Amino acid sequence: MEAPTGDAGIYARESSYLDRYVQLGEAGDRIISLSFPSQPEADAGEDHALLDRIDEYLQGVEDDFADVTVGLTAPTDQRIVLEAVQEIPYGEDASVAQVARMTPDLNDDEEDDLAQVREALAANPVPLLIPDHRVRDGPSAAPPPVEQKLRAIEAL
Repeated sequence: MEAPTGDAGIYARESSYLDRYVQLGEAGDRIISLSFPSQPEADAGEDHALLDRIDEYLQGVEDDFADVTVGLTAPTDQRIVLEAVQEIPYGEDASVAQVARMTPDLNDDEEDDLAQVREALAANPVPLLIPDHRVRDGPSAAPPPVEQKLRAIEAL
């Protein structure tokens, strides 16, 4: 199954499990946004292979989305944190301090570094694809009810 499609656009599909939509933005061969709005963009399409995979994930099919090409539009200090978060395996979680240790040039003893991790998690443009829900004591860019449901799927 291929994702992204190579087209630019916004795609959304309603999820009964989440009680909201899953919406993604694609530019070329990269997914640049993923959100969980109560209403999708008016011009959003519904047919996208990645939305099919997300539907399956929400039904309990294990998927780490590691093969999805993400276009991170984040400052470098946030990008390096989010790249570390991508390494947390499906069904496992980590603390903010562990993410700091996983991130080059960050130290879990430095409050500024821990704050950098939290800021990057909160600003994550593609929650689920970069699984901030696996960071148990940090914020998620997904709404709290969505974060809780994503954690439940992975038994976290």
